[in-house]
Order: sequence, then C-alpha cells, then structure tokens
Amino acid sequence: MKKKQVRISVLVSGNGSNLQVLIDAIENGIVPNAKIVQVISSNASAYAVERAQNHDIPVNIITKHDYADIRDRMDAILEMLQLENTDLVVLAGYLSILPQKVIKAYENRIINIHPALLPKYGGKECYGMKVHERIIEAGETESGATIHYVDEGIDTGKIIVQGVVPVRPSDTAELLKERVLKKEHELLPIAVNQVIKEQML
Repeated sequence: MKKKQVRISVLVSGNGSNLQVLIDAIENGIVPNAKIVQVISSNASAYAVERAQNHDIPVNIITKHDYADIRDRMDAILEMLQLENTDLVVLAGYLSILPQKVIKAYENRIINIHPALLPKYGGKECYGMKVHERIIEAGETESGATIHYVDEGIDTGKIIVQGVVPVRPSDTAELLKERVLKKEHELLPIAVNQVIKEQML
C-alpha cells in the first residue's frame, strides 16, 4: 500500500535558502513521500517567494501591512494551513512569533531552524545576525544549528537535531553565519524525515 504524501507548508521571511534545500531534498527523494503544498511569506519581496514560484509551489503573502492586527494575521495563516490540509509546518527563517492558537492546532507538527546550539543563545532577542554577534562577543569556541519543535516559549521546544561548527578567532558574524547556514542545510532534511517518522505523518 502506497504511503500517504506528507503535506508541508513552509513559512518564510527572507532569502529562503533552507526552503530551497527542502525543495531539492523532496525532488531528489531524500525526503520521500512529501510535498510542499504552499509557501507563506511575511515579506512580499522575499527571494524565497521567487524560489517557490520557480518550482510551481503556491505562494501566499500574509504581511503586517495587509493585517495590522497580529491576531487577524495569525488567523489568516491558520486558515491557509488548514485549507491546504497541512501535516507539517516548517519555519524557515520566519521572523514572527506564532501564537498559542496556531501552535495548539499543529502541536508537535511545527519545526523551527535556529542558528545556535540551543538552549544557549535562544529567546526573544536572539535571531538572525544578532545570534552570531553575541556568540563572537562571548568568546565561544563553537556554535552550530538546532532544529526543534515549536512550543509556546521562544526557542524552548524539544530539540530534534543539532550540529556543531567551530568559531574561529578570525571570524566575523558574517563568516560564522555562512558556516552555520551550511550546517542548517545539512540538518534540515534529516530533521524533517525524523519528524515524519516520530509523528507518524
């Protein structure tokens, strides 16, 4: 009997390199029996939108300009997820915090990529380049990437996979970011396969 195809919605805000990794992994059979059914972007001009369109993946733009009230914005996102019968939500550089309503609806079915070794360097002020700047300022000798389930805290959900990269004495935040991003790309297909198995999707 053929396994059911896992329906994935990806939420993005920027470049979308992790989105591209997931697209490629699905197309190449590294993540089998899965399909990205939509990309939801909080930024109409994000390059991730173009990446999705290049692969004929439907895109929905849901921004704060369209929905000034975050509750309306999140209701719109929830509606889109449900309309596409989403099994798994992947936050790939998505810069908004999802409220309890969305998290409860997709409990243990939302994953996030964080550019540090959680639980260190997580939380409200630790995102994007700020994470790498803090790690360098603290004199850390290693950093890495974490993919975790999303719960009601910020970067507090159960860790799925982690990977370590060295922090070199000559590193700038930009250099460290590139090294960590490569690790994110390596871990994402592993994490998605593990979640599909764990949650029996």
